[in-house]
Amino acid sequence: MSLVCAISNEIPEHPCVSPVSSQVFERRLIEKYIAENGADPINGQPLSEEQLIDIKVSHPIRPKAPSATSIPAILKSLQDEWDAVMLHSFTLRQQLQTTRQELSHALYQHDAACRVIARLTKEVTAAREALATLKPQAGLIAAQAAPASQPAAVGAGGEAMEISEQVGMTPEIIQKLQDKATVLTTERKKRGKTVPEELVRAEELSKYRQVASHAGLHSASIPGILSLDLCPTDTNKVLTGGTDKNVVVFDRREEQIVATLKGHTKKVSSVIYHPAQSVVFSASPDSTIRVWSVTGGNCVQVIKAHEAGVTGLSLHATGDYLLSSSEDQYWAFSDIQTGRVLTKVTDETAGCALTCAQFHPDGLIFGTGTADSQIKIWDLKERTNVANFPGHSGPVTAIAFSENGYYLATGAQDSSLKLWDLRKLKNFKTITLDNSYEVKSLVFDQSGTYLAVGGSDIRVYICKQWSEVLNFSDHSGLVTGVAFGEHAQFLASSGMDRSLKFYSL
Repeated sequence: MSLVCAISNEIPEHPCVSPVSSQVFERRLIEKYIAENGADPINGQPLSEEQLIDIKVSHPIRPKAPSATSIPAILKSLQDEWDAVMLHSFTLRQQLQTTRQELSHALYQHDAACRVIARLTKEVTAAREALATLKPQAGLIAAQAAPASQPAAVGAGGEAMEISEQVGMTPEIIQKLQDKATVLTTERKKRGKTVPEELVRAEELSKYRQVASHAGLHSASIPGILSLDLCPTDTNKVLTGGTDKNVVVFDRREEQIVATLKGHTKKVSSVIYHPAQSVVFSASPDSTIRVWSVTGGNCVQVIKAHEAGVTGLSLHATGDYLLSSSEDQYWAFSDIQTGRVLTKVTDETAGCALTCAQFHPDGLIFGTGTADSQIKIWDLKERTNVANFPGHSGPVTAIAFSENGYYLATGAQDSSLKLWDLRKLKNFKTITLDNSYEVKSLVFDQSGTYLAVGGSDIRVYICKQWSEVLNFSDHSGLVTGVAFGEHAQFLASSGMDRSLKFYSL
């Protein structure tokens, strides 16, 4: 067994052992180190030359180099330099080890500081949310404390339903809704059945192909975009809500994120872009509805209308009120300016969660889908259930009213798409989709000419003929949202594969 010097890692000519560290050293090297430091180089404990113990070994006879016999002074100089290099190398190794330990300690301290900052940020966010909801809650308490006679709502079958009157549908609000509906109905009659000249024809629409795909809007660690909406007055502004709890505003033309809005404590299930203001809305299973300022990048209002997860969201044509549905079996009508809930209604005879909600284009009636496959039509002014559409065999996942005001499209977990005539109150068309097809999103274009379906894939139908003109399967996951650009000049889609895609010529 050969001995190796702990300093030079070479076989020593005159080995000795340190009783302090039990390590073997070349005697001339350890003596120099002791003369400079007075300690053992391994553990740093005090050590003297007298304590060193020589080790007797049999050395093989090595031939001397020719230069050793002729220039001994040069050889000694080189030997001394080699010794110095070895000592310096050993010192550097020790310093490297010390630096590594210090770096590890600093990284640990940095990680601990990041955790503390994250906790404090969370506490600050919670405090701001509490402050933001203080005013709406005060309004609710005042409204509940004031005695008022509440009208009893009557369902389609004549049964009484509970109305949770939070603030009240004042005559002024009802008149405002009626005036807006009158204006919209008049405009629709003026348009008649004419199709806008700028609208993309079916022959051109059938040639659409994917032109862009963006996968960096939401977190990759919690992949999935759950909701999608375009600004009605500028369809280049895209709004998405994801499983990462964030709401993202994206500019299609500039291909960049305008704002990332954070505040929900659970995934974002519904989003809406306000048509006239730089404001967006979002709903989440965390039971809150949030009103966001896009320019400010902050939450300006938190509406707590429900006791369970919010499943549907729809903006009234006035742009001042929100309709929401929830797993707590209630639908709510709220003022976006004050955050107050104006009215809140449930059908006690049904006793099941609401899965989605959508306003009729005129804003006086709206539809809700239920977990027991029912579609209910409600009168907003009277807060009554005026019609029910049975026919699906699974929970209703999506509903959409056509701009013409006559058609209602519904999708459910029975792999079918149903079209209803609101004038005759009956189902006039059922489109049976592939087995296990999941319908996640339904939307008519702004002219009511096309209907897009998102789910296992993307399909576009032309209304009246109800024939398929497009079919895309570019998403690797479920398609959760589809939307038409202005005059159907492009189609947008979002999916559980975390991507936002655009289709056009």
